[in-house]
Amino acid sequence: MTEDTTAVADVGEEAQTGYKMSLDVNIETTGPCRKHIRVKVPRQDLQHFHSEALKEVADSAAVPGFRPGRVPAALVERRFKKELSDQVRQQVLMQSLEQLAEEHKLDPINEPDFDVESLVIPEDGDFEYEFDVEVRPDFDLPTYSGLKIERPIRDVTEADVDDYLEKFLGQYGTLVDVETPAAKGDFVNVTMAFTHGDKLLRKIENIPVQLKSIVGFQDTQLTGFDELLVGATPETVKTTTVVVASEAEQVEMRGETVAVEIRVNKIQQVRKPDLNSELLARIGFDTEEDLRSEIRRMLERQVQFEQRQATRRQVLAKITESADWDLPEELVRKQVENALRREVLEMKQSGFTTDQIRARENELRQKSISTTRQALKEHFVLDRIATQENVEVAPHDVEAEIHMMAIQQGESPRRVRARLQKSGVIENLEAQIRERKAVDVILKTAEFVDVPMPAPTEDNVASIPLSVCGISAVTTGGSDHDHDHDHDHGHDHDHDAT
Repeated sequence: MTEDTTAVADVGEEAQTGYKMSLDVNIETTGPCRKHIRVKVPRQDLQHFHSEALKEVADSAAVPGFRPGRVPAALVERRFKKELSDQVRQQVLMQSLEQLAEEHKLDPINEPDFDVESLVIPEDGDFEYEFDVEVRPDFDLPTYSGLKIERPIRDVTEADVDDYLEKFLGQYGTLVDVETPAAKGDFVNVTMAFTHGDKLLRKIENIPVQLKSIVGFQDTQLTGFDELLVGATPETVKTTTVVVASEAEQVEMRGETVAVEIRVNKIQQVRKPDLNSELLARIGFDTEEDLRSEIRRMLERQVQFEQRQATRRQVLAKITESADWDLPEELVRKQVENALRREVLEMKQSGFTTDQIRARENELRQKSISTTRQALKEHFVLDRIATQENVEVAPHDVEAEIHMMAIQQGESPRRVRARLQKSGVIENLEAQIRERKAVDVILKTAEFVDVPMPAPTEDNVASIPLSVCGISAVTTGGSDHDHDHDHDHGHDHDHDAT
């Protein structure tokens, strides 16, 4: 534990710069990025704010028998004691915290941790208060000019467009029951029960899952799913096990083996719609060629996304090599959801399908703590670089991002903006743009070596936006899954089959 004790001796004077308080401040480092601060406000400062508050209240107080501004100070003191005390407390706290942050170069991450209502200004003597606050880490900025970066490149082909168009049409398809045994690529409507010992962790009923090699949940994944159920018919029952991810939200279940019973209810296939003028009009295109052109542009943006991610990973790895400072676990936990939202937001901006986004989200959730810890370190470094390089986010930068997302999601920019504001993601978007600009600053001076981009991997994950052990003994209906799926995609279709 380190300690920094500072006493400010001079009495503050009313001047053009405002009243300066004579604070006695004690700052202790109590953990990674955490300070415990004790502040003593001398009586003379309290008297100053009391006099200011008394004058303000006296000027506006309505007391029978007295004209406004003519009420005796002693009467104001008696009749408005609580109002005066509250106002003095508010002014003392507000100014002392501002002065504290300025004089001691504190850079808080969040609001001070104390209960304002519990603080009482004494009638005699000094006023003291203390609080804990999380601050940004203090570190030396690494060298970020002239980095050597490998840049993956790949051309989008007509075959890529054909493949994406098939998946795109599948999003507007409907699931129909079939009598044939389950084959790879079919959907099986199943009921899944997850148990640990004698305890039922979760039961999911009537959920359609595509026969792929992996079924991903938020806290685990079931491998060999297609091999397990190929050839299955209604009433087929299979059992297997899964291992809970080492960073799952339920700490006591991390690394535990969970038994899974899978009962097949029916076999289904996707009936894709015809790409006719009605469907084209519904999704906002005049011709199939217009749709294919938009798909090509979307795929090119995805290549750019992969390029950006690859170069960003290299940049961040290089600039955080020396970031060996610790972060508080509480801060990491609070930022897990924030980091997930930002990753999902960036994938939506780049036109990835709902399933691709959901698979990535589940993957991130299974290793969310270490991922978030690294993401926070990257954020702090990029934020310092952005500050040093005077990087700013203008309103038109945000509007451009929202417009692009609106086009990709088939919605109006107004609706997209309203949803981002309602969910609190609009601030994430601004921070994301600022960090991206900071990375662009670094890349301007980087030396690039172009290398072939690996071919896209086979889409072998069916993702379910649920945790296996997040809620005990819960039965979840398939309708919840359908609703989430449709809502995430943002389109007005019968059932989002992919």
